[in-house]
Amino acid sequence: MRRTVYNEDHEAFRETIRAFIEAEVVPVYDEWYAAGQAPRDFYYKLAELGVFGIEVPEEYGGAGETSFKFQAVITEEAARAAVSFGGSGVHVALCLPYLLAYGTEDQKKRWLPDFVSGAAMYAIAMTEPGTGSDLAGMKTTARLSDDGTHYVLNGAKTFITGGVHADRVIVCARTAPPTAEDRRHGISLFVVDTKLPGYAVGRKLDKLGLRTSDTAELSFTDVKVPAEDLLGEEHQGFSYLGRNLPQERLAIAVGAYAQAKAAIRFAQQYVTDRTVFGQPVASFQNTKFELAACQAEVDAAEAVADRALEAHDAGELTAAEAASAKLFCTEVAHRVIDRCLQLHGGYGYMNEYPIARLYADNRVNRIYGGTSEVMKSIIAKSMGL
Repeated sequence: MRRTVYNEDHEAFRETIRAFIEAEVVPVYDEWYAAGQAPRDFYYKLAELGVFGIEVPEEYGGAGETSFKFQAVITEEAARAAVSFGGSGVHVALCLPYLLAYGTEDQKKRWLPDFVSGAAMYAIAMTEPGTGSDLAGMKTTARLSDDGTHYVLNGAKTFITGGVHADRVIVCARTAPPTAEDRRHGISLFVVDTKLPGYAVGRKLDKLGLRTSDTAELSFTDVKVPAEDLLGEEHQGFSYLGRNLPQERLAIAVGAYAQAKAAIRFAQQYVTDRTVFGQPVASFQNTKFELAACQAEVDAAEAVADRALEAHDAGELTAAEAASAKLFCTEVAHRVIDRCLQLHGGYGYMNEYPIARLYADNRVNRIYGGTSEVMKSIIAKSMGL
């Protein structure tokens, strides 16, 4: 079926991104994989390409686009090549919406030009050791000084994607204790300069997949965050997080669909070239049936992802719909990638083959951005259950 979610501008952008990946990422990706992160100077290349400024208003140095579809194209093309752009996805897809929605005019003037140029890379710090999906249980605190000039930040965060290279981090912290009526009360957001005294990057975490994306532990010991770096209103952070989670989950859904589609491409190429018992693996009925079943699932995931993209651009994507798209697409990708790896036989287990990287990278899709179990709870609640 013909895809209608993208127009000519999106497809022209796709050609540019695909050529960029082939020239700047694929030849060196094994080096990034071994190092466990993309090099910092790669982000400047992305900035020069205009990737960071697509959705930033023109007055701050961006292109002023409002559609999320350009980011979806980047996600699809990276998955197609079985590569990752490191922590830059968090920089744009997760952090930028907060800056645009809740930043003051002064804050946008201070932060967005460097955001667009890559001079300042951003990450977001929500998860803490022992909290996971229960964000309301966070323990990190930010106490306003007596003179009101700064907040004193103390605590720790973990699983922070982009945390090693980040120049600024959107930190979620408690500015007031929870109330008996509302555990979510008292959480605020701060855009923290990582050069401030007391801010520390701990271990760069050794992950199963997404190995070129730097993921770190962070700690804050009496970090003095200027009061003017509070993002939005005090105590309203949890509601801000909730409003931005649908886009985060949409991005994961699109990425999962794209990974599944890429897995079929790699598997089809492999079984066509690979010969066993004197004939191509592709000639066996089981191979044909497996790939046909995978293709049917990917077609369905594409329809779900495209519908969610359209709803998001129209401002109509609900939390339950985003949860449904994430749940469906990530579960499809799990099944499809596993079956495509099986068709590779023993070679599919080797990291030199793209299917192995897809298999490892895909696993976290059912965990981060809210686990599949949390997605089911959200959907069930929307059903009145």
